[in-house]
Amino acid sequence: LVAVVDPQGERARELAGELGCLALESATQLPADLDAVSIAVPTALHAEVAIPLLERGVPCLIEKPLAADMRQAQAILDAAQRGRTHAAVGHVERFQPGLRKVREMHLAPRFIECHRLAPFSFRSLDVGVVHDLMIHDLDLILDLVGSEVESFDAAGGAILTEREDLASVRLVFQNGARANVTASRASLSPMRRFRLFSSQGYVSLDFTKNYGLIVQKGPEWERGRAALREMDPTVFAMQKDWVTNRVLQVSELDLSGLERPLQAELDSFLRSVQEGREPEVSGAAGARALALADRIAERIQEQRF
Repeated sequence: LVAVVDPQGERARELAGELGCLALESATQLPADLDAVSIAVPTALHAEVAIPLLERGVPCLIEKPLAADMRQAQAILDAAQRGRTHAAVGHVERFQPGLRKVREMHLAPRFIECHRLAPFSFRSLDVGVVHDLMIHDLDLILDLVGSEVESFDAAGGAILTEREDLASVRLVFQNGARANVTASRASLSPMRRFRLFSSQGYVSLDFTKNYGLIVQKGPEWERGRAALREMDPTVFAMQKDWVTNRVLQVSELDLSGLERPLQAELDSFLRSVQEGREPEVSGAAGARALALADRIAERIQEQRF
């Protein structure tokens, strides 16, 4: 680690002392020979901080959302192109252990349902809940579905702030897939659940508990479903193990030994820098999620309560 930058000099010196590196109060003071930079400043400052670094050819990991608006997002992408380097975006949920397991299964999603609820935190009030929380799930869905949004319907409203604190959207994709997404930052308790349905099975993930479950057809599906239609309910209750292990295969995902999302995100970014390749969550991916979030927030603004 070369340096910590914080406009609050005392805070910068405190962190630098713990980490054994330089303490700086401005990104303009950073030395020339940098390998990479992680940018975690308010969204409105992303472009201001990132563009000069990218133009110098320094790869940047930029916290989500990529920028305050699409104009700034495009300016960041253009700067990376001029500097012949890459901008990565901190959509950390991409690195959830459960989702990494789901990608290994190569499921083709037909319907996705997401709930991301949080108590009011008094933070990130410069953006609404769509750009604060929902954008995580929008990025996941766009990545997994791999198709353009054909249409959507959105609703929401302001409860505690000037911007939307509750949002719900139904997305329809060109390939026929659909997704329902709900986000709230005015809930009594947290919830981060992700459900994916496909012809190959059903997956339920709880990001808060780091737990995953998959249900698929078992080896005795054809014989079993015919038998179960005729089976007496009392007999059915006695055949539970056969149903859940042979007719169906209901199993918990093994998430042991996988890195925590934030560490996995940082490691992935650094590997992309070392190997000179595009990061796992590219600037273009961040821009796609931002563009969709902008459209949803605008629709909600038109009809919010």
